[in-house]
Amino acid sequence: MFKGNRKLIAAAAGLSMTMVAAGCGNDNNEENNNMNNDGDNNANGNADAGDDGAMVGEGKEIELVFVEWDSEIASTNVVAKVLEDQGYDVTMTPIDNAIMWQSIANGEADGMVAAWLPATHGDLYDEYEDSLVDLGVNLEGARVGLVVPEYMDIDSVGELDQYADEMGGNITGIEPGAGVVQAAEQAVEDYALDGWSVETSSSGAMATALGEAYDNEEPIAVTGWTPHWKFSAYDLKYLEDPEGSFGDVEVIQTMVREGLEDDMPNAYRILDQFFWTTEDMESIMLEVQEGADPADAAADWVEANQDKVDEWLEGVE
Repeated sequence: MFKGNRKLIAAAAGLSMTMVAAGCGNDNNEENNNMNNDGDNNANGNADAGDDGAMVGEGKEIELVFVEWDSEIASTNVVAKVLEDQGYDVTMTPIDNAIMWQSIANGEADGMVAAWLPATHGDLYDEYEDSLVDLGVNLEGARVGLVVPEYMDIDSVGELDQYADEMGGNITGIEPGAGVVQAAEQAVEDYALDGWSVETSSSGAMATALGEAYDNEEPIAVTGWTPHWKFSAYDLKYLEDPEGSFGDVEVIQTMVREGLEDDMPNAYRILDQFFWTTEDMESIMLEVQEGADPADAAADWVEANQDKVDEWLEGVE
């Protein structure tokens, strides 16, 4: 399994949206993990069942992986908090898109709540769908596209050429290989934006560039998605996309490794029942953007929304 400290990772995630490569534990940890995978999971499954009235998880280790987007930092911290409150020892590992999917498919990690479909992670879903368990939608109404400030006098992707000189033909992207970046590169072709390119960076760098341009009322186009705190902080708009380069409205889904239901039935049930709204997610994202630690923001949300959390815990024994 990937290993890490939850609070350390959460704090780092709040400060940086850079991609993190997968790491391995020491030899002893690897031996312990192999033992868990090879047979001890059945015993731990009994602990998960809450025998003798003990806490549901009884310290059972569970690992969640996520791509370091503001949205997935919010959702993963919330799910981690709920699982921790049920007695699980939760590790959160920030990771590259492709490795996130691969780690679930090969059983190195237990689950994620960060699958953007059908477009953003569509290729990765097609590659790994037979090797993981799809628990369905955890958030509806997600969207990706090119986003600009409202003060820019354009409404469609095809009108970007009006700002070619001022913007230097640059669209500000996020991590290389991200689905929204690939869609933006396709849009450059679909709309014949000669001389334009997508400048990749990171989610954090994109947000910084947007904020600086917005404060100076300068033109900028970024690869954007909803939910995201930037729509609460700034007056922004999606550019219309008549060519359909960015696809239709998306959803975010939960994926877990094969065998999780047998090993940790209650954790599986919680992940299966996790569902919330864009407003829920954006409230945490904005709190983090304003300086809160992601783990603290998630804990605040869980405390304030116990009725919704209780729905995720229905049937947990």
